Amino acid sequence: MAIVGAGAAGTLTAVQLCETATRRRTPLGLVLIDPAPEAGRGSAYATTDPRHRLNVPAGGMSCYPDDPGHFTRWLCRHGEPTVRGTDFATRYRYGAYLADTLARAIVHAHGTVAVHRLRTRAQACAPAPDGRLELRLLDGDVLVADGVVLATGPAAPTGDWAPPRLRACERFIGSPWAPGALDGPLAEPAYGAVDDVLLVGTGLTAVDLALTLDRPGRTVHALSRTGLLPQPHALSPAPEMAAPEGLDAPTLPTLRRTVYRHIGRAVRAHGDWRPALDSLRPHTARLWRSLTPEERAAFLRREGALWNTHRHRTAPTTAESLDRARTARRLRVRTGTVADAVVRPDGSVLLTLADGGRIGAGWVIDCTGPGPRPEDPLWRSLFGAGAAVPGPLGLGVATRDGRLLDAGGGTGLPVFTLGAPRRGELWETTAIPEIRVQAADLAEQLLAPLAPRRRPGRRRPLDAHGLPLSTHAEAAAAHRTGLERVLKVRAGAADAFARAVALDPGFALGHAALALLGHECGADVDVPRALAEARRCARERADARERSFVDVVSRRVHGRSRGDGARALLGHLAAYPADALALAAAVPTIAFSGIDDLDAGYALNLVERSSPAYDGHWFPASLLAFLRQDQGRHEEAAELAGRALAAEPASGHAVHALAHVHYESGAHEKGRDWLDAWVSGHGRGAVHRAHFSWHAALHELALDDPAAVRRRWFAQLAPGRVTGVRALVDSGSLLWRARLSDSWRGRVPATDVLDSVARETVERPATAFTALHAAVALTAAGDLAALRRLRDHAAGADAVQREVVVPLCEALAALVEERFHEAARGLDALLPVLGRVGGSAAQREVVEETLLYALVAAGRCEAARRLLDTRLDRGHAPRDRRLLAALTG
Repeated sequence: MAIVGAGAAGTLTAVQLCETATRRRTPLGLVLIDPAPEAGRGSAYATTDPRHRLNVPAGGMSCYPDDPGHFTRWLCRHGEPTVRGTDFATRYRYGAYLADTLARAIVHAHGTVAVHRLRTRAQACAPAPDGRLELRLLDGDVLVADGVVLATGPAAPTGDWAPPRLRACERFIGSPWAPGALDGPLAEPAYGAVDDVLLVGTGLTAVDLALTLDRPGRTVHALSRTGLLPQPHALSPAPEMAAPEGLDAPTLPTLRRTVYRHIGRAVRAHGDWRPALDSLRPHTARLWRSLTPEERAAFLRREGALWNTHRHRTAPTTAESLDRARTARRLRVRTGTVADAVVRPDGSVLLTLADGGRIGAGWVIDCTGPGPRPEDPLWRSLFGAGAAVPGPLGLGVATRDGRLLDAGGGTGLPVFTLGAPRRGELWETTAIPEIRVQAADLAEQLLAPLAPRRRPGRRRPLDAHGLPLSTHAEAAAAHRTGLERVLKVRAGAADAFARAVALDPGFALGHAALALLGHECGADVDVPRALAEARRCARERADARERSFVDVVSRRVHGRSRGDGARALLGHLAAYPADALALAAAVPTIAFSGIDDLDAGYALNLVERSSPAYDGHWFPASLLAFLRQDQGRHEEAAELAGRALAAEPASGHAVHALAHVHYESGAHEKGRDWLDAWVSGHGRGAVHRAHFSWHAALHELALDDPAAVRRRWFAQLAPGRVTGVRALVDSGSLLWRARLSDSWRGRVPATDVLDSVARETVERPATAFTALHAAVALTAAGDLAALRRLRDHAAGADAVQREVVVPLCEALAALVEERFHEAARGLDALLPVLGRVGGSAAQREVVEETLLYALVAAGRCEAARRLLDTRLDRGHAPRDRRLLAALTG
């Protein structure tokens, strides 16, 4: 496959071809033909001027239609950790992102896709004798390909508006983005020379050049038929708005009235026209195709410029710079057309406008935008041979689903295009959000004939519980290893699943397992990327069980509520009870947050119903042990845990259940000693060793042994030994509990804990459970500003965060500000609903202990004594007896 052009469109197509072929294990040779030194930049993203910013927020510029945050995450990893999806990145950075994404796709595809770059130009394309295509290159070579994608970008401007004397003048710049084109206007002028510049056109190109050429003492004139500059984006994201009814209007006038009424409603409801226009974007191509040729022409005459200036907007910072230049009279925008031009003796140009006005300029730059159709030698060869014909209204080229139509109206040659050449067919086709969809569709279309046929009767490998896997034996073995480590709560599960998808990039379950571990267990996984891969693979190669599991993970990560994910998970397990990873995710234990409080009553029955599918395996018994201790049935829980540990001494779930039995029953010395022995023995490979150390430290807190707590924290729980979510959940909460009970004198190193966790995790956590512990750590650090940012995030997150985490943050903020009565009221009101965040009672107990501290600080000693009596009724704890004695005395 040959791709002519390695700018944005060519790069996006190459990325999709590499990744799709790799997923399908389809061998492919891919050749990129472009003279540029680096792929991904083209003319749009080669500019190094930092004032040239994208005209779409970063959240809309991902390479992948199904992973909208990819570019934003790339920026975070490459020197801009605080960037948000609403920010406008520089165009040069975006070019670097495209190049890097392509490079990664090529590396990942090694062994399946062979990629070559030819730094030359294609001059002609014609059928080869064997039915393939011949591309004649500028250097005289001929490349034979099975298919060709023409990703040539916008057509060069024609300059036909300019009088012949102006076009022949050396001070006329017809292609401003050509290398070195602006060296003249940017150079220091000779003494007394005219330094002003005329930009003909007032669109996005003119905006960029006005910023680049702006300097004291120079006037930049911008001239167009309408005198309209692109509108700016709103300073804050506009609210979403549904498209209006009646878009499928029979005529252009009816459609026009519908759209204008819709814009009026947006202005009345939101004070802004942008939500209305943005709501039309998914429908634009369909609406354009529904118009007759005469209606399209009428739209271009009457609304074309108005649409472009409002639809293709500038970044707010760009608009501010333009406003400053206009206020200072360094930028002057005029309405009109050029009628004549005279070259003066000093080389400058005097232009006469159609209305009789005159403008003198040292340079004239064509910013009128792309020509109606591509006219380079390659396209001329196709037009000349009848293999390509102009598109509607002479705009671009005629295509069917991206494949070129020939003079007979058929798809003769396997030649495809995307982006700007499809302008006549689609109208809106030059922005990344449209081009990336076209690139993905092209990859599907080009590779569909090469999809391998499944051999009938071929047996698939199985997982450890007898469920078939849509992959080969080597990847299945790695998947089984990962699953076993998850069930045992052992380290290396994510590495094993990563190895499975490296062996088979099309293995949906492997990608979904990685997304689940990253989302809920803090594994070092790009969760949205893994989930997007899982969805793609599930569409291409997966059975009903695997597709259902991918849907479950998708709902847990991106669902509107935890209840949505819980219902999907319960339905999946009802159909596939032997899916051990799904069962592990359903039960709130040490590894996963489980199902939320709406469905928590089902958890026990769920495990009991699923147990027969495991034929006596130790895993369901370990989960039952944890659920029984949560019910307070400690003896039964201990017996089940012992049974599981007898079969598998490394079973982390059983150990965790037993740790809770010891803590809840007040067996603190026994629990501490047993845990220490297990961690140094069978638990050496446990993935959550910090959590088991946290349990041992809880025993030491209850035993009122502050020296032991400090020793354990520095030896096993300090930053460096524990990072990420575990540092919040274990290290941070332990510090705060030690501080509350006077077991840690002086400053608690909570800031050190927070510094070891990604700021995104602390201030924008994905789950309410993580949010609770982030709030506790921020309270321990006294970081009110971050605590309020966490509250603001929770206010826009799922229902549990809105209804539990928001009031928790407010109560903790009151505590930091020593408004103890208010803090106590807020914390006391939360205790009945705290179970909704998930986790164990021992973990949520940190809120109860904070309430106790607030009550004492507020002077409400009687309420504090009642709370301590309740705690002592649950289990023996020397620390609580000391605190009660101090209050009684």
